[in-house]
Amino acid sequence: MRPFHRPRPARASLRWKIAALAAATACLVATAVGVLVHVWTAHDIRSRAEAQAFNSVYSAMDVYRRTGTLTDGAELDPAELPAALRHPADADRHTAYDGRVEGNLGPSVWAAQRTGGPGSPVLAVRVNMSPELYGLRRLDMSMTVASLVALAAAAPVAAYGAGLLGRRLRRVSETAGRISAGDLDARTGPTKGRDEVADIAATVDLMADSLGQRLRSERRFTADVAHELRTPVGGLLAAADLLPPGETEDLVRARVRDLRGLVEDLLEISRLDAGAEQPVRAHVPLGAVVSEAVSRTGFDAEVTIAGTRDAEDAEDTQDAEGATTVETDPRRLERIVSNLVVNAHRHGATPVRVTVEGRTVVVRDHGPGFPADLLLHGPRRFHTGAAERGSGHGLGLTIALGQARLLGAELRLANAPDGGAVATLRLPD
Repeated sequence: MRPFHRPRPARASLRWKIAALAAATACLVATAVGVLVHVWTAHDIRSRAEAQAFNSVYSAMDVYRRTGTLTDGAELDPAELPAALRHPADADRHTAYDGRVEGNLGPSVWAAQRTGGPGSPVLAVRVNMSPELYGLRRLDMSMTVASLVALAAAAPVAAYGAGLLGRRLRRVSETAGRISAGDLDARTGPTKGRDEVADIAATVDLMADSLGQRLRSERRFTADVAHELRTPVGGLLAAADLLPPGETEDLVRARVRDLRGLVEDLLEISRLDAGAEQPVRAHVPLGAVVSEAVSRTGFDAEVTIAGTRDAEDAEDTQDAEGATTVETDPRRLERIVSNLVVNAHRHGATPVRVTVEGRTVVVRDHGPGFPADLLLHGPRRFHTGAAERGSGHGLGLTIALGQARLLGAELRLANAPDGGAVATLRLPD
């Protein structure tokens, strides 16, 4: 049973996050490698084609000048020759890229050289790169398939490895959750590996040891103080009876009663902390028990019981339609309800309304509401929250929470949207 609930953001499994990150990394690596290989291969194909065309023009020009014949596929002033090579400024050899594709011909690299002086024909050789580029496309396809196969194999391995890490982290998280829920004996224990997860697990266990030691010291101190004060308080009560009647006697008696109440609260908390309390269960009408608890507080509170004709005759209508009978410890239930009502009057503002519906009891006031710190961390002993909520020892809500936990009930503290504190007690089925 948790006294308050912190919102938990929606989360995706760490296992799938790591698997997705590994897959994305593999895709990036495969893409980068594929692009680099493609660019380098395409550049190499073009460089080799330019060198082949250059050498072919040199060989064909030598034959043409000696014999006047054209060899190695050489042509004089071909119609497809790029414009940059039609009118070279000198007689040196030049090359140019031609991206045109005609059937299985192209892209190509041209090399050209004038056969003589200005105005003489241009001897040109064309080197077709389509076979090499077709091989480049096949290489791209092979790399794509290989990357997909590697990705398909790597993703399950990454998911499995991430699952192992996730299970170790989940174990640490579960231990921390049990500690925050009050199980001070929860420990993660030894974990495999010598990595950050093992460090976190060891730190959580060390934190639990330290926290448990501090809480046990606090509980022992509370119990010792309460037991040591019980005897002198009893003596003060007896001594107050010897005072002569008057204002002084009334003042002393009132302060001694407050002190005795504080000691009894401390004893009750120490017994709850020690687990020495056991509920004595009985089948009782919930509405009647709540009404009796409210009346014993001595404070005015509007009691509404769903299914009864009127709040004032709730005890006489326990068999009426809608009345709920529960199996619980009536003394502890009265203690919870009375503490909530007293807290509403001391720290809130009237009107205070108590609503019983089914197995749920709601106590609401119309004051400033619970402080944000109390809603976040839960009630703490000797801590009353904001100063404007009045005085007190901060034990009422702590006792109510401990008694509710003992009954297996759920006690939630919240603030109403239109103002006021709302305490909701839900008894188990």
